[in-house]
Amino acid sequence: MDGTGTPTTGTIVTPQMNAIVIDRFGGIDELSARRIPLPQVGDDDVLIQVEFAGVGSWDAGERAGEFDGYFDGASTFPYILGWDGAGTVAALGRNVTRFEVGERVYAATMPVPRGGFYADYSVVEAEFVARVPDRVPTEQAGAMAWDALTALSGLDLLDLRPDQTLMVFGASGGIGHMAVQLARHSGIRVLAVASGDDGVALARRLGADHAIDGRKDDVPAAASEFAPGGLDAALVTAGGRTAERSLRAIKNSGRIAWPNGVLPVPVTSPGAPVSYYDGDRGRIATDRLNAIIDASPFEVHLARTFPMERVEDAHRALNDHYVGKLALKIR
Repeated sequence: MDGTGTPTTGTIVTPQMNAIVIDRFGGIDELSARRIPLPQVGDDDVLIQVEFAGVGSWDAGERAGEFDGYFDGASTFPYILGWDGAGTVAALGRNVTRFEVGERVYAATMPVPRGGFYADYSVVEAEFVARVPDRVPTEQAGAMAWDALTALSGLDLLDLRPDQTLMVFGASGGIGHMAVQLARHSGIRVLAVASGDDGVALARRLGADHAIDGRKDDVPAAASEFAPGGLDAALVTAGGRTAERSLRAIKNSGRIAWPNGVLPVPVTSPGAPVSYYDGDRGRIATDRLNAIIDASPFEVHLARTFPMERVEDAHRALNDHYVGKLALKIR
């Protein structure tokens, strides 16, 4: 390298990007800003220039090492968190033909093995990338993918008909507030069990037929009034004693969908069968989600959006009461 910092002939320079990384599992203080190499783009990949990334409770668990060894492949450091993100296409693998550079896209990914969305760029297999619907701001799209797709997969599993009854437990959380909207699109009658007055107000605004506060209201009594013969189904997005007790309101012939990772799981059988599942993040699922968004109102409610340099504050906020989602502004 010469005196101006310009590489001399034969020098190989690896492109760099800004990222939030951890060098070992642990607390919030393990998060640090770093310049690291851009991820390599494979033949079937899309390189996304990230504008916004979702911040979820699972990020804190992952940061602490709770998921270490859970995914295919070993955890490697520096480790980039971030399961949801949105931005624009920066580059395409040679086999990818359905996107163009500069298009707005969103994706659900897994940080292992190639890194997540807490970075200027993220590389995601094209199968899991989708265009951002015109009506959705990029900020909202950045925090949408995993929660919306998990909600959609749960509703698919329940397979309810219009006018059947559904309890969404945790209806003011990330998955829950999107599930309320997707269920109403299908004509399902929704009893929303939310958290706090602000959570109840959000669930009502997003279309729930009835909304109650799970922290202070009698959920079984409200469910009995909403569906005297018993509820047809439940989608549970927050576990615990109240959730377990509330599931007794589901008909024995009904169904309960419980995303993997929602803890604690029931200790006693609620009567109706419980199906544990993972969200489908593939192209068919994102195409269906986008079609629903194009056809009806849909909102990703963002409680707070933090600049990238305040990622520690974003992780602290995960322990606070909030409704909807949190996000990071990457650029």
